Amino acid sequence: MDTTSFAPNVASPRQPELAPSTGTKARSKRKWSLAAVLVLAALLGSLAGAVLVARAGDRVSVLGIARDVQAGQKITDQDLVTVSFAEDPGLSPVPASERNSVVGQIAAVDLRRGGLLTRSQLTAGGGLGDTKEIVGIEVKRGFAPRGELQPGDKAAAVLLPAQGAGSSTSSSKSSQTSNSDVIEVTVKSLSTPDASGAMVVNVAVDPADGARLATLAAANQVALVREPRGGN
Repeated sequence: MDTTSFAPNVASPRQPELAPSTGTKARSKRKWSLAAVLVLAALLGSLAGAVLVARAGDRVSVLGIARDVQAGQKITDQDLVTVSFAEDPGLSPVPASERNSVVGQIAAVDLRRGGLLTRSQLTAGGGLGDTKEIVGIEVKRGFAPRGELQPGDKAAAVLLPAQGAGSSTSSSKSSQTSNSDVIEVTVKSLSTPDASGAMVVNVAVDPADGARLATLAAANQVALVREPRGGN
């Protein structure tokens, strides 16, 4: 029987050599880029937190106005609220620690809800008026210096003739002007002028002149003149 022998295939095909993989390097670079982004994000987060903490450390507790208070009214505890405030050298709100001393003082100007309370808006409740009478004078535009009166100012309340008085009566009175036509007062508080320019000025006056001044003020027969501050 014939047999056929086959020589062993010694030249078996070799596995092709693979070029170095570029995909592995790309994935490695992406991993490093992602890690760098995460580290940067963490650093930025830490920095933002540090800034917030620093800013929070600069905040102080001050007094705010909880509801509207008219000039001349006594301030109550319900009129005040404690708020957190970032310190600003241009502002000087009253610290919350002085709340008890503020209660009982008088509003020197109209206080509006939501604002901060400053010392210039207050006048001591136990100062002017202890030995004086307080008269509220509603003065129209032109009957008081606009923007010049402040609590504590000395002023002259000039008593005016009644509206509609005869010219002869007015001329005779003008020739007889004396100190009795002027009452010395001290400004205690004042309101913000309204749309027409009118405002209410609360003044302290000697008891001997209080009733007379109030009567003429009710008839709109009073004008106010601020006296010089330098000599007082």
